[in-house]
Amino acid sequence: MNLDIKLHKKDLPDEIKFSDKIAIDCEFTGLNIERDRLCLVQISSGQNDAHIIQLDKENYDAKNLIKILSDKTINKLFHFARADLLFIKKFLKVEVENVDCTKIMSKIGRSYSDKHGLKDLIKEFIGIDISKQLQTSDFGGELTDKQLKYCAQDVIYLHKIFDSLNKILIREGRNNLYRNTIKFINTRVDLDLASFKEDIWSH
Repeated sequence: MNLDIKLHKKDLPDEIKFSDKIAIDCEFTGLNIERDRLCLVQISSGQNDAHIIQLDKENYDAKNLIKILSDKTINKLFHFARADLLFIKKFLKVEVENVDCTKIMSKIGRSYSDKHGLKDLIKEFIGIDISKQLQTSDFGGELTDKQLKYCAQDVIYLHKIFDSLNKILIREGRNNLYRNTIKFINTRVDLDLASFKEDIWSH
């Protein structure tokens, strides 16, 4: 597969426009919101393309990217949206609108499996066994070609995975349950920012 990968420094260029559905992923220096920072945001239109934005850690001034993230007319597909939205909200100061999350879709729809990672979904629905070896590499400095390809594969398959999971949810009569669950995602992010990590519904 030929991938169209473009690396952008600080922000998306003014001339880049997207349709009404995009896939998004992020890379961080770690998963601790108090210590670690947002490094990259990857976006794909679903046409084997990946726009990788390497953010400026000094000011996170990315007006074009922020405009897209806050656009209610654009559907944003994430895998594990909770983590990505948490770092986006802290560092880019924006609440992402019109979100779907393939991990939540998988957990509600694929009750026949306990494996809901992106690697598992790509293997089942795309038929490709990808490597996640670079998941823990350093995304805070200069990026290698292998890192760029890794970042791209985290978004280029999400459109097809979303479509496959959506069919399962509809078939099993769980689509409304998923739709009501995903409405809670930004509140879950706010709870994370307020340090409520536990299950607030438990006794």
